[in-house]
Parts: sequence; structure tokens; C-alpha cells
Amino acid sequence: MHGEYKIPGGKLVVVDVEVADGVLSDVRVAGDFFLEPDEALPAIDAALEGAPADADTAALAARIDAALPAGTVMLGLTTEGVATAVRRALARATDWRDFDWQLIHDAPQSPVLHMALDEVMVEQVALGHRPPTLRVWEWDRPAVIIGSFQSLRNEVDQEGVARHGVEVVRRISGGGAMFAEPKSTITYSLAVPESLVSGLSFQDSYAYLDDWVLGALADMGIKAWYQPLNDIATDVGKVAGAAQKRVAAGRGAVLHHVTMSYDIDADKMVEVLRIGREKLSDKGTKSAKKRVDPLRRQTGLPREEVIARMIDSFRGRYGLTDGEVTGAELARAEELVRTKFGTPEWTARVP
Repeated sequence: MHGEYKIPGGKLVVVDVEVADGVLSDVRVAGDFFLEPDEALPAIDAALEGAPADADTAALAARIDAALPAGTVMLGLTTEGVATAVRRALARATDWRDFDWQLIHDAPQSPVLHMALDEVMVEQVALGHRPPTLRVWEWDRPAVIIGSFQSLRNEVDQEGVARHGVEVVRRISGGGAMFAEPKSTITYSLAVPESLVSGLSFQDSYAYLDDWVLGALADMGIKAWYQPLNDIATDVGKVAGAAQKRVAAGRGAVLHHVTMSYDIDADKMVEVLRIGREKLSDKGTKSAKKRVDPLRRQTGLPREEVIARMIDSFRGRYGLTDGEVTGAELARAEELVRTKFGTPEWTARVP
């Protein structure tokens, strides 16, 4: 069995392993990391040899920690990363390059249709009717998008959204509310087979699925990192937030969508969202306006150029073919708008 894991902010770990009588055997760890002394690598292999095949990531990492020679130095490598690569091998996880990725980047659409398309895309991937897909959103009007489990009255200032003509919708994933206007954000969804994140914890899957965009930002001169649980940050502030939804149908799939602040109107944002003190204190700031830092200022590039460079970065890493929403997918999404996402019952399901 073969497993690979790119450590967020680090290097690639590769593990080849067999299982005999319920324990690991013939373990070989490799990768492009840096490790001193040389004796540390065979010590890692030996520590994993004979480990129970059902041991979790923490237990495997503890075995490695206990076996490392004194003074071991790891660069781009962690014992948790090695353990994760083992778990991915045992789960027969797939890699980004195992798939033919499709890009969808359509004309601006309504917020409620975007909500429906996300559900349709991930269901179609789960059922094997659609390849893994990167979908870049364009908005045709301002919107507040609240998380699946958020209270409508607690998160949305109804007077503010009415005054500014902002549409309020609820998505299928958890997480917090966001404010978007045409050209003010960069929003994208990944609809991926569950096998891509097999062997990863929920938290690790966020970092894993965000890693490509960290590379894209680095190519534009922005040093960014994953900030648990679901943010992307830089030295000067948060630039993006992610959310996920798991689908059990078929072979299973994961929806991972991200909204990046390009040029947010912070004054308007605080008039349409109720951002409480507890939320702000958790982020280490006293002002909601300082919670996001626009990519426009950090890159100095037009929004369209930032998107183009992100797409090029993804294509260079994993391959990407231009595609489109099929007629059947659009019809299903429009049906979901009528029966679910466009209804008061869904939007106010948590009043």
C-alpha cells in the first residue's frame, strides 16, 4: 500500500507499507524533507514496524517520537505528518494527480443559485457522474451567506440588508457568515471524491485542500498560511475562510468552498452582519473592519488577474480542463432553488 501526504507549509512524505496479521510490516518512509541524523530515518521505519494497523495518527506519531535519536532535527517534516501518510496508505487514499480535474468559471449568477449548484456539484462527484471540479464563482448581486447552523436573527441585520439591497441565503456547510459583492471577493468551490482526504482528520483536510492556494498566493508574493480551523491568514490579517460539507451518497465526496477578501467594503459589512464581541475576541481584534485584509492591497493586481493566476497555479500542479455546468445539473440546481434554497423555510431554518 502506498500513501502520500504534503505537510502544510512543509514537504512531501511518502509511505509504502504492508499489513500482516493486523500489524504494519515492510514500512518504508521517504520524501523530499530534511532530516538529521541519517539514523533517524531507519528509526522511523523501525518504530512503525509492528504497530497495530488500526492505530490512529496520534498513536503512530507517539511511537515515532519515542524512537527518534536524541537531537533529531526535522525540516519540512513532522511525526504527525508521517503518521498521516501511513493512515492514508492504509485507507488507500487517492492523490490530486489521480484525477482529471475540471474547471467551471461561468458568468455571474444569483447567490441562491450558487448555493444550489454547490449541492448539485458535490452530489454528482459522489455518484461518479462528474469529475472532481474547481468552480470559481461570480456574483450578480450583493449577498450575505450564513452557515448551515447559524441563527438568522443573530447573524443578519435585517435593516442593513434591506437598506443596501443585499440578498440573504443559507449554504449547506457549517461555519460563519460572509458578505460578498460583485468583484469584492474571490469565491471558489472544490467538489472532490472522499478518497482524496481519506486518512485525514477533518481539521487536516482543511489544510490539505487549502495547500494549493497557499502556493498560488506565494507565487504572487504573499506569504500565507493555514490558520486552524478554517482560515487563511497573512502577516497583516485574515484573507480567506473555508467551509466543508461531506456527502455520503455513492462513493462519498467533500465540498470545500473558500471565500477570499479582495476589496471588501468593511463599513457596509458591519451594517449587514451582526459580528459579536465573542467572535472578534476569538480572532484577537477589537474591530470587525480589521478582521479581513484585502488581496487587492497585498497583490496590487486586478481581481481578474488574481483569479487567472490562481487557476494557472492549480492547472500547473494538477492539470485542469475547462468545462461547464451541464443542462441536467442546471435543471437540478434550479429545482433546488424553488424547493429548498429559495424558500423562507430553509433560510430561516435556524431562526
